[in-house]
Amino acid sequence: MSKRDELIAKYAADLKDKCGVKPDTDLLTKVTVGLGPSIYNADASTVSGSDPNELATVKKNFLIKKLGLKDGADLDKAIDSVIEKYGRSNRNKYRAVIYYLLVKHFKKEAVYN
Repeated sequence: MSKRDELIAKYAADLKDKCGVKPDTDLLTKVTVGLGPSIYNADASTVSGSDPNELATVKKNFLIKKLGLKDGADLDKAIDSVIEKYGRSNRNKYRAVIYYLLVKHFKKEAVYN
């Protein structure tokens, strides 16, 4: 099993165990691949749910640039609800899991097809 496959399995387990979501493995794989080498970097592979700069980066670089959404309060609410679902007290919030949940939230799976 490759390192990437191991990470995808870890992300799928987080989705199932911590978020109560049955993951779409194909979509999760595409989201993970889309993150490129950042998944192998301990700092870049996670999102700090309490750091406003980090959350602004998720909003600007992922929701607006990648998913093509319009800036607005609904983006902040979606990020907040995903962080809540993942568990605020959970120290390791994987970027791939956060992005997967946001893709599902906004029904933007087509971006990865």
